[in-house]
Amino acid sequence: MRYPPVSLLDEEKRLLWQLRTHGPQSRSDLANVLQISNAAISKLTKALIGQALIEELPAAPLAGRGRPTVPLRISPSGGYAVGLALYAGILEIAVVDYAGGTIALTSEKIAPLDPQGFARHVDRRIHDLALEHRLLGRRLYGIGFAAPGPALSRDGNRWHIVRNLPGWKDAPLRDLFEETLRLPVWIENDATAAALAEYYLGGLIQRCTTAVVILLGHGVGAGIVHEGRLMRGESGGAGEIGMFYPGDRPRPTTLDLIATLQAAGCPVESLADFEEAIPGYEAIVEGWQERAADQLLQTINSALAWLDPGAIRLMSPLPAPIMHGLAERLNRRAIAWGDHVSTSERGRYPIEISQLGGAGSALGAALLPIHASIARI
Repeated sequence: MRYPPVSLLDEEKRLLWQLRTHGPQSRSDLANVLQISNAAISKLTKALIGQALIEELPAAPLAGRGRPTVPLRISPSGGYAVGLALYAGILEIAVVDYAGGTIALTSEKIAPLDPQGFARHVDRRIHDLALEHRLLGRRLYGIGFAAPGPALSRDGNRWHIVRNLPGWKDAPLRDLFEETLRLPVWIENDATAAALAEYYLGGLIQRCTTAVVILLGHGVGAGIVHEGRLMRGESGGAGEIGMFYPGDRPRPTTLDLIATLQAAGCPVESLADFEEAIPGYEAIVEGWQERAADQLLQTINSALAWLDPGAIRLMSPLPAPIMHGLAERLNRRAIAWGDHVSTSERGRYPIEISQLGGAGSALGAALLPIHASIARI
């Protein structure tokens, strides 16, 4: 069953955003924060409960007299969305519920396909996952795709997709995908999608208003979230830090590390066989980590100067030990915090590694349709 798009009033979006950013709250607390009457809150919450977008939690016990407090929260049963991410020979598919919980996360080897063939394959996989997880009949918000490259059009339809996916560059991807999948499709750069996942699922939504996520995937890119909004820039190229690292030179990317290992005789072919292939080549990996840290330092200092983020995190499908080694090297280098930071309320913080690993882009892509349903203009 194809559900019509969810259409929410501005006050309903505000209420949902408050619950997403601050967790379960009572009706009276929501009325105080949103500065609307108790009667209006009752009307809003009744409508949202009726749509299964929020739900009541068990009442909190009271020590004395009076009615018990009933907290409200975002309801996982409000529907689901699907996210797609492509890496070097790997397709990741994430399915998340309306509250952001992970229903399914799959990873599979995939041969290069043109966009139409890719969409047909994805259509079959989504149907299989819906059957496996008993999702048929539930509201499906749409499909998100994490594009490995920057946008070529302001409407997000055409993308500068990496060269190892022939036939993708400058193709009307959203049109092609929607024609085959028969569902609304959202497309964002993979680093921007990763930043959205880190914001929602990595704890940043409660921690800071501005965050930067640097994704080391096919290429190197950054996603920026500011006050709950994805920063896209004038033409969708915000965070396109790959321009600092020309493709004809060594770069701090997943593909570059694979190429570096192959040049040293390592039999690694893709991320799918990475951990099995690299034993004995640890010195090559360490040399790459040193070089990558040197390359990323200027980018991180630039982000601190321009954006003053409350968190900077690195995300990659590379194995966690490699990423932690890279973060340790960065934190030992001369990060330029500025003289004011040591006396500010925020202070310094370490460059961190995302706990989402390589799943960040797929999870962020899955969150795109849900985020769009409550995005504030």
